[in-house]
Amino acid sequence: MMAVILAGGKGTRLHPLTMTIPKPLLPLGDRAILEVVLSQLSAAGTSRVVITVGHMANLLMASIGQGERFGMRIEYCVEDIPLGTAGGLRLLDNLEENFLVMNGDLLTTLNYMELMEVHRKGNAVATIAVHKREVDVDYGVIEMSSDGALECYIEKPVFPYYVSMGINVLSRACIDFIPRDGRFDMPQLMTALHSASLKVLCHKTDCYWQDIGRLDDYRQANEDFTRDPSRFLPSGGIHA
Repeated sequence: MMAVILAGGKGTRLHPLTMTIPKPLLPLGDRAILEVVLSQLSAAGTSRVVITVGHMANLLMASIGQGERFGMRIEYCVEDIPLGTAGGLRLLDNLEENFLVMNGDLLTTLNYMELMEVHRKGNAVATIAVHKREVDVDYGVIEMSSDGALECYIEKPVFPYYVSMGINVLSRACIDFIPRDGRFDMPQLMTALHSASLKVLCHKTDCYWQDIGRLDDYRQANEDFTRDPSRFLPSGGIHA
């Protein structure tokens, strides 16, 4: 399995923590976020990883290395200007027929092999890992007809919805939908594929997932990881 990890962002919402260190290198316990991700991918059978870097690229590359301690080959794709969460993919060579693309700033227990299998069995051009979220409404919600007649009264309802986990499987054919120039993000790519009547699957999972985009998110992820590292690490432990 091949994986592409997006790690080029500046992490401005995590200032001041990210003023001197790239966001994927922020620690969870005594390990960097990216080290946890790489250990999980290695345990899932990933043999090749390409990390897209930009902000503080040299520091990130020096810290992670070429992959020997993770039992895989790690390559780097340096973006001189930000190309978005999908735009950088057009710079990559020798892509496998199906490959994982994920953010490098998240903590999860997602089964990557299962996600890849769902994608392959579904004959999809792309598969999005999605996670359920809920909105609690603290008021009575009124539904009414056009003439103002009451149709439904729901006291303090809970509305479920699904969000992208920032983890996707793409087929190599997706690259043809990425413009050659300029910034292009993953939502734009998925929308372009859908508009072309190509099959895009959504893989629902109830695994643990924490995006690390804000200070509160980071504190929560660090607390959860520190409380039980074995929940997130391969059975053989994390690579040192």
